Amino acid sequence: MSSLVLKIMKLKKIIKNISFKAVKGPKDIEISGIANDSRVVAPNNLFIAKKGLKTDGSKFIADAISAGAICIVSDIFDPFLKNITQLIHDNPQEIEADIAKVYYEEPSNELFTVGITGTNGKTTSTYLIKHVLDSLEKKCGLIGTIEYILGNNNRYASSRTTPDCISVHKFFKEMIKTGSKAVVMEVSSHGLEQNRLKNIGFDVAIFSNLTLDHLDYHKTMENYLAAKKKLFFLLKDNAKHAVVNIDDPASCKILENLPSKILTYSIKQKADLYADNITFSLDGTQFLVHYKEQMELFSTKLVGEYNVYNVLVAIATGLINGGSLKDLSFIIPSFQTVAGRLERVVNNKELNIFIDYAHTDEALKNVLTTLQKIKKGKIITVFGCGGDRDKSKRAKMGKVCEELSDFCIVTSDNPRSENPQSIINEILLGFSLKNRYLVEIDRKKSIETAILMASTKDIVLIAGKGHEKYQIIGNQSYPFDDYKVAKEICERI
Repeated sequence: MSSLVLKIMKLKKIIKNISFKAVKGPKDIEISGIANDSRVVAPNNLFIAKKGLKTDGSKFIADAISAGAICIVSDIFDPFLKNITQLIHDNPQEIEADIAKVYYEEPSNELFTVGITGTNGKTTSTYLIKHVLDSLEKKCGLIGTIEYILGNNNRYASSRTTPDCISVHKFFKEMIKTGSKAVVMEVSSHGLEQNRLKNIGFDVAIFSNLTLDHLDYHKTMENYLAAKKKLFFLLKDNAKHAVVNIDDPASCKILENLPSKILTYSIKQKADLYADNITFSLDGTQFLVHYKEQMELFSTKLVGEYNVYNVLVAIATGLINGGSLKDLSFIIPSFQTVAGRLERVVNNKELNIFIDYAHTDEALKNVLTTLQKIKKGKIITVFGCGGDRDKSKRAKMGKVCEELSDFCIVTSDNPRSENPQSIINEILLGFSLKNRYLVEIDRKKSIETAILMASTKDIVLIAGKGHEKYQIIGNQSYPFDDYKVAKEICERI
């Protein structure tokens, strides 16, 4: 991604309201950008040498200076650095967002800013929200798991769902420069816990759901939920909106002591915004939406109950932004799909093959429950679990898959440093019937086996990797795209 240089700013302006243990060197120097990664430092940049559990930024100060940095923020003064201004602070990471806020001129104040947090559905919801806001003539940027859309077709593959705080401020500023009036972003629990959104204000904060995931990081579900709730205290003021799915049991905790306006949504009970009379098919979903004594029929090409929740999130955002329920009923049907989210593989065999990112037991349950409602034959599911991630969900995913599929092929996902067979063995603990599955470690062979087993009435679900274009084995990433692999197999057989 190319470096964004906004303008030259005097260092003394950037640090005017920040306290340091010491400032060594001139403050009237001109700064052309800020960075926390020495690999992206450009001439006349300020470099923040952060310290974390896995990295020590002080080790990269020499690299940053070689790349042109003229100012260093670190926790220890180095008397051997010549002609470099040093800003000494006990915790450089703590002031990173304060530096970014000043340099990038508080960009979230100039945008209608929407953040969505929850275990499942964030990606599809963000694309739906972008579609709605764009259609309401509020040009919208996007930050999420698949990509960053910064305006004027500036699209970049995502490095992580919620970027670091400097990148968030930088991306927002780039969106403003390209004419965007709004931004929607996926907000991960990691990003919230690590304060990557410090000094970012939101107009709309959305909670979708909470299910088992990321306990390798958060340790307990209570910690996981507490991280999610932090988003709702980043709303710009009390007049802004918290949008909450009250069908999720965790919503009670989310709603406790919220100072903002609240808009609830549901498909199982009456709420501020709710859907009923839902009908499903392989071609899409139809339902009635109710809001403030109003009712409109909605249709979407998206398949499944959980996608009704995603559409409701987009409708809620559109309503908050001034759209009418009737207008939105015309906007939603033109939304196509999201890569790797129950994405149909178009093929010459007329087989019903779907790719989905489901990589938790709850996400897999949602997808398979959806497919159960619309199947005409068998459901054949290909799935695995990622290595070096939460192991507690592996057997649970096996159990869900056995209960809701007619046959399962257990394979590799991204094994990373773990032995693929060991991961599979843990998945198999969730199965009770040996005749309901087979094991094929090679993911390509497992997909081929599923396709060869299927008739035109059956459904093949390839789960776990979704939009990903690679497979991580050991510490290497190898090209692998479930969609392309499935399509090529259909063309060959």
